[in-house]
Amino acid sequence: MVNVMLMITAELENLTDLMPQEGCDDPNFPYYFKIKCSNCGELTQKETCIMLSETLPLPTGRGTTNLVQKCKFCGREGNVTMIPGRGRALTLEDSEAGKYAPLMVFDCRGLEPAEFSFGSGWKAESTSGTKFDNIDLSGGEFAEYCEKGELPVMLSNLQSRFDVVK
Repeated sequence: MVNVMLMITAELENLTDLMPQEGCDDPNFPYYFKIKCSNCGELTQKETCIMLSETLPLPTGRGTTNLVQKCKFCGREGNVTMIPGRGRALTLEDSEAGKYAPLMVFDCRGLEPAEFSFGSGWKAESTSGTKFDNIDLSGGEFAEYCEKGELPVMLSNLQSRFDVVK
């Protein structure tokens, strides 16, 4: 069993508090990433979607998980369970310092998440207090104009990584 934390960062200009639309523990926010088999190292070609609201019974029959998947190369089965409560928004201060913000923890057994894909369903706030909802980050950036603060806002250079946590 390995717990990994999805960490994100971006260059924020006049924006702060980047996070999923309903917060880091949004039960309906889809996390898209490729899966790597812990046994043979095979990486899936397609991304897998995982959400807190979608649960499956564990193959052992005890408890539930968010993903059960079999490796197409070696045939080993593994699962990934999301652990809410440890994520937070990416702030302007994080961005300026080049720091990553934790988003979600995944309990991985036989599988490892890799190559997170930013999609739609994000929100952020301008430094003047204007809220920007349902931001689509699948193109890798976001640019808008804040009427309230009379300044441009921008989000670019999205990056993610998975860190092992204890």
